[in-house]
Amino acid sequence: MPCLSVKLSELTDYLDRYLRLAEVPDYPNALNGLQVDGPDEVTRLVVAVDACQATIDAAHERQADLLLVHHGLFWKGLEPVTGRHGHRLRALLRGNLALYSAHLPLDVHPDVGNNAVLARQLGLVNTDGFGDYEGQVLGVAGDLALDRAELVDRIATTLNVDPHVIGAGPVRTARVGIIAGGAGSMIEAAEAAGVDTFVTGEGTHHTHFDAEELGVNVIYAGHYATETVGVKALAAHLDERFDLSWEFLDHPTGL
Repeated sequence: MPCLSVKLSELTDYLDRYLRLAEVPDYPNALNGLQVDGPDEVTRLVVAVDACQATIDAAHERQADLLLVHHGLFWKGLEPVTGRHGHRLRALLRGNLALYSAHLPLDVHPDVGNNAVLARQLGLVNTDGFGDYEGQVLGVAGDLALDRAELVDRIATTLNVDPHVIGAGPVRTARVGIIAGGAGSMIEAAEAAGVDTFVTGEGTHHTHFDAEELGVNVIYAGHYATETVGVKALAAHLDERFDLSWEFLDHPTGL
């Protein structure tokens, strides 16, 4: 049986609308959407957290047509097509591999977003939003009555990580907030929203004292790990809608 395919233009137009790229603000160099063009038809989709050389090479090995990622290529802005940057671009173009990136639009999506998916996986209920970036609500908060140690174990099992815990809040959680990735700076916003336990990927040194002085549990579950759930959920959604074969390319950083 031949593999089913979808036109690249149809797929990317759908992604642009579904992820609300025109509505969700993001960092100027995120360049959400189709970053590198590719074949007219997509038969095989691969997804990853990062558009690094390893995932690009792995996509080629799997004869993929489209690599869909959370972190794209152009974070530094204008940059010569030389060195590592040039090598990545040449590899994509030489292999006729399209690249699509969705950063904050994927983090905050109500169905397949990193925050919403992780909230469902951890069992949060009565959820609402908190935190702000240029008028966009970032995080998901919800009720979860659970011993802190049990929540840490649940996160460890769900994401296959060994979380770093700042146990400055109650030993039994009541209201848990989630912002995937590097959102350590959002501890104060979480506390202001009534969150007693904040789950994110990573934070800087001083965030230990933010947690300690605000009386909030902070669980750092890994920038990479907390952002694996969204691309997988998005790929599963595309599979359901377009019957499109896909694979997750796991390339963990440990951070």
